[in-house]
Amino acid sequence: MLTDSEEEKVAKDYISSGKADVTLVIVDATCLERNLNLVYQIMNLTDKVIVCVNLLDEARKKGIKINLEKLSTILGVPVVGTIARKKKTLQNLMVTTQKVCTNAISPTPNRIEECITDKDFLEKVFAKANEITSEVCTIENENYNERDKKIDKILTSKKFGIPIMILFFCLIFWITIVGANYPSELLSQFFSFLRPILENFFININTPSWLLSLLFNGVYKTVTWIVSVMLPPMCIFFPLFTLLEDLGYLPRIAFNLDKCFKKCCSSGKQALTMCMGFGCNAAGVIGCRIISSPRERLIAILTNSFVPCNGRFPFLITIATIFFSGAIYSGESLKSSLISTFIVFTVICIGIGFTFLISYVLSKTILKGSTNCTLLELPPYRKPQFGKILIHSLVDRTLFVLGRALSVAIPAGIIIWILSNIQISDISLLTYIANFFDPFAKLMGLDGYILTAFILGLPANEIVLPIILMCYMQTGSLVEMDNIHSIFNILSANGWTIVTAINVMIFSLLHFPCGTTLLTIKKETKSWKWCIISFILPTTIGIILCMLINGVFSLFM
Repeated sequence: MLTDSEEEKVAKDYISSGKADVTLVIVDATCLERNLNLVYQIMNLTDKVIVCVNLLDEARKKGIKINLEKLSTILGVPVVGTIARKKKTLQNLMVTTQKVCTNAISPTPNRIEECITDKDFLEKVFAKANEITSEVCTIENENYNERDKKIDKILTSKKFGIPIMILFFCLIFWITIVGANYPSELLSQFFSFLRPILENFFININTPSWLLSLLFNGVYKTVTWIVSVMLPPMCIFFPLFTLLEDLGYLPRIAFNLDKCFKKCCSSGKQALTMCMGFGCNAAGVIGCRIISSPRERLIAILTNSFVPCNGRFPFLITIATIFFSGAIYSGESLKSSLISTFIVFTVICIGIGFTFLISYVLSKTILKGSTNCTLLELPPYRKPQFGKILIHSLVDRTLFVLGRALSVAIPAGIIIWILSNIQISDISLLTYIANFFDPFAKLMGLDGYILTAFILGLPANEIVLPIILMCYMQTGSLVEMDNIHSIFNILSANGWTIVTAINVMIFSLLHFPCGTTLLTIKKETKSWKWCIISFILPTTIGIILCMLINGVFSLFM
């Protein structure tokens, strides 16, 4: 079995060990010839093989008929046809699996003889696969994939491919941003309603006042803010993203961006992981598992945070609306929303540009190497399974990411409360820290409180703006304000200008990943080294860029 990734090597070693009761090889009925490559590689490792020919319904729609009995005779192993979405078709597969495990059926694979090189083996496999397919497959309609070809001529064309891709993502972002407002407000109201009930309970059990303040002004406010801001966008973005995945459009995105990433000496699949990063950088890092080359996977992991996640979008949108759209003065919601969208879109483009640039730099420095030749498969367009989409996106992605975010949000709430409430000479520890960072922050066009807020926002990007407002108002707990006029007045009173807003947006885009993402990077790379590099890399770039912008404005203003 030829292997490209660590996962494939592990699978090969386990199958070769003989410990597996049976190895089930699932192939696509609509492209049997290509999938037989894997079947023959597995049969060369073990006798106990079952071939499951899935997607028979899709094959039937395309006029493809497969003689399963003849295929079984040629291969020398049991062959079972299934339609995975229909449970009844899986019964025969379960029975066959049990018989092979109990030796009621003893497969005798017709293997391809050993070859001197992998290339010779692959050539024999492809020749054999072509021969078998012509024997067992009957195609009633030779133009069965004509519809897909016509669609792909548009979606993957040089002229329309990337513009259509941009429109798709703009639509997803717009739906996510607009759609998340109402549920976020409902969650915020629910937590506000719940707070006094919980407070009364703790008061009745004689909880000390300092502990009460720590629990509710620190932990409760931090956690509920993150849930209110983070959960609704994820519940919208991830299902929409999974819908594109289920339809078969995501591989087309990778195809469109493949040349761009190949020029950066990285993988075209990085386009998919980058797109996942828009929902959550931690999910994007996990998604890098689809990249087989360890070098290219590391590049994708290290650059994933260069695109803003849904935790940074509310902050970016708020600043764009206040300082660039004119909404504070004109009140024209449509015009201001379009300007805000354009500003945020520009920030996203900057992030994508840095993704390409840093991928290229990494591939020429610490992660040198040539690009692996990767075949990007364009699967057929399929009818989406909405039930599975909701379960997969909400349970496997949304709740998983939210759980990790909350695991770092709770201690963050405690730290924020301690720093803002413990005072020395009537000055809080938070102010001492801000004053320490202030000279350096001024060079970046920021101030000490802004830089402190980004540092304290390490657990989750959602709490950066509330911390900034808390610092300015000296409230001792996170501040929740939905009114942009109130936020504008506070920021303006504390010296914010257009230059400040620009640098804040740039640093929001280019700074260290959140705590959840850093923990995920450590887990995926199994190394603190790459975790630290992923922290330093975007932060250094963000600092340098902010200093340059501030310096340029200082010269001309």
